[in-house]
Amino acid sequence: MSPHDPVKHDSVEDDRVPLQAGSRRGLRITGIAAMAVAVVIVAYGVITRAAESSRLHDWTEAQALPTVSVAPPNNATNSSGLELPGRIEAYSRAPIYARVSGYLKSWKYDIGAQVKAGDLLAEIETPDLDQQLLQARADLSSAQANAALAQTTAKRWSAMLGSDSVSKQEVDEKTGDFTAKQAMVKAAQANVDRIVATKGFARIVAPFDGTVTARETDVGQLINAGSGGGPELFVVSDTKKLRVYVNVPQNYVPSIPPGTKATLGVPEHADKTYAATVESSAQSVTASSGTTLMQLSVDNSAGELMPGGYASVRMDMVGRANALSVPASALIFDAKGLSIATVDAGNHVVLKPVTIARDLGKIIEIGSGLAATDRVIENPPDGIGNGAEVRIAGATSKPAVSAAQKGKNEKG
Repeated sequence: MSPHDPVKHDSVEDDRVPLQAGSRRGLRITGIAAMAVAVVIVAYGVITRAAESSRLHDWTEAQALPTVSVAPPNNATNSSGLELPGRIEAYSRAPIYARVSGYLKSWKYDIGAQVKAGDLLAEIETPDLDQQLLQARADLSSAQANAALAQTTAKRWSAMLGSDSVSKQEVDEKTGDFTAKQAMVKAAQANVDRIVATKGFARIVAPFDGTVTARETDVGQLINAGSGGGPELFVVSDTKKLRVYVNVPQNYVPSIPPGTKATLGVPEHADKTYAATVESSAQSVTASSGTTLMQLSVDNSAGELMPGGYASVRMDMVGRANALSVPASALIFDAKGLSIATVDAGNHVVLKPVTIARDLGKIIEIGSGLAATDRVIENPPDGIGNGAEVRIAGATSKPAVSAAQKGKNEKG
């Protein structure tokens, strides 16, 4: 075919035009699809980043709230112990002084000796008293002789009165003289008895069963009568049972009635304790110390405890029934006084002024200001104030819940 043939030339051009138009249309559709995919990716990225930012903001706000642990006050009866220093004394203690003056003739028991009631501890030689006794007995004999003579005279004069040899007045005088002489005999006899009784004190005896805990004399020592003339000669103590004296602070006295049990510890037996019982209270407060003296008794039949020694006394105290108590860490001390931080229903702090009934160390019994239904912050952070919002430990906060729910909705 000739190149100048018009029919064949028009046929080629017509076939090429549709092919070019189809290629441009495919490219346009592909570009539009690619742009749509890009827009979707960008939009998804923006939305995802916004959601993450919102969740991060909510989490940050939730973490900014102080987290606290709360618990209701404990209303169980608290049984606690009170440790105080005590002084041990013998249950019965008798300082023995000389009742007569003289020189110590002999002594029979030294310190630490066990004695029975009536045992002879020592003898005092009393030469002056012996002479006084001799003189008193001589005076008694003289008085008795005078009384006998007066009695004979009175009888004779009374006999002569019947014959009118003597007057009634003279008979009465003789009878009166006899009566006076009888009184003198009784006085002399009483004086002899007094000196004999005093002489009996030359024998110093034990007043009761016990232990000789002191001996302040020796053979030949000058003894002065009376308790004010010098130190005691002996001290006898009943150490089978001991008294323990403790000064209890005034606010604890009502919690320690007679019969309260206690345990006793002493330095010389650090590995042992001894049971004691509160026997009595002085029922008065010493103004200088603000304490009340209490007396306890402890059995010492084994002889391990010593009178006059120091003891550490722990007394069991029973608290008030249904008393509210909180941990000591819950207390807040500030310029306004003593208070406790509680949390209301909206998780906001409410500071409540309180008073302390008993301080038991780790546990504090509250006297007033707290209710059994309060939620107490066990360890309040520094600077916490009324109305501050807090997050309860172990509970999911509202912002965290909202953020979690929001993320779930966006993913779903």
